[in-house]
Amino acid sequence: MADNEDINPYELLDIEITATEAEIKKAYRQKSLKVHPDRHPNNPQAAQKFHELNSAYELLLDPTRRTALDTKLKSQQAKKLRFAAYDNKRKAMMEELEKSEREFKKSRLDAHREAQRRQQEEETIKEEGRRLMKEKQEAMSRLAAEKGKQKAKVEEEAEEAPSTGPLDTTVRLKFSPASHPGLTTPESVATLLRRFGPLDATSIVLSIKPNKKNPSKPPKHATALVPFSKVDGAFAAVLASGRKDIGMDGIEVGWAEGKEPDIVTWLKEKGHLGINSVPVHDKPASSKGQTGRGGFSSFPDDLPFDPEPVKPPIPTEAAGLDFESLTLMKMRQAERERLEREILEAEALEEA
Repeated sequence: MADNEDINPYELLDIEITATEAEIKKAYRQKSLKVHPDRHPNNPQAAQKFHELNSAYELLLDPTRRTALDTKLKSQQAKKLRFAAYDNKRKAMMEELEKSEREFKKSRLDAHREAQRRQQEEETIKEEGRRLMKEKQEAMSRLAAEKGKQKAKVEEEAEEAPSTGPLDTTVRLKFSPASHPGLTTPESVATLLRRFGPLDATSIVLSIKPNKKNPSKPPKHATALVPFSKVDGAFAAVLASGRKDIGMDGIEVGWAEGKEPDIVTWLKEKGHLGINSVPVHDKPASSKGQTGRGGFSSFPDDLPFDPEPVKPPIPTEAAGLDFESLTLMKMRQAERERLEREILEAEALEEA
């Protein structure tokens, strides 16, 4: 009713201005049944008419609003009666004035609604801008976090040490017994190499093949497998191969498997092993009870790698080993036996 001041509630309910409350309710029930949207789903104007009917009904049941409406209607009726007595010219002037007032009110209301619409549009634009900025910041944060994770992953992969093998700390010696008559026992070989780091003398494999063509002459070749306790000792021994200044003249030292272990290559790339980082002890190191790094200050203590030398088989009952330790020990023993066979086969080929 507030949206359309031209609608007369009494005319809408088809009642007189003097109708009682009971008459108003009765008229509302009768009219509402005719325009109820549920009863007329196919009529697009049913909802609007039902809304106008409800507004008229509520207004007439409100004594204050009805009094104001009655006053207004009476004033309009009185105005109509006065207009009837006016001449045509005066009546036209009054109608033009009222029309101007209505248009002014309408224009002012339209301007207010337009201002509200523009303000709402501005708020919508600002909210959309804030949302886009937030999404952009979140995307940048996710991208930065993802880059950080990728960088950390790359660094972690770069820092990860390669897997180790059972013979990564074992070296192979080749020498002539005639040039080194003192190297006839595993202990003598251990005494020669202890200067490079702690080793296990009991696990040294020494092979001295007699001269078949002339047994009275000393053997031509000898081969030994020497397991060090740590990879830096084995690396130092390999670097000392054939050096006269430290008594290694004529002694060829190489890796047991014929190639440099992956862990050694990795340590060299990281700068933990190098020619300048492999000094030689002035005195041979003890093969038992030594836990240091053999003087290799650049070798990291926290490296996740502590290879152990090849051990001879130990009875399970005496050693008290679990299944995993026993399996590892058998693998090392099998690898050592394979190398012994290779040494014997190589010597046989050389004699042939």
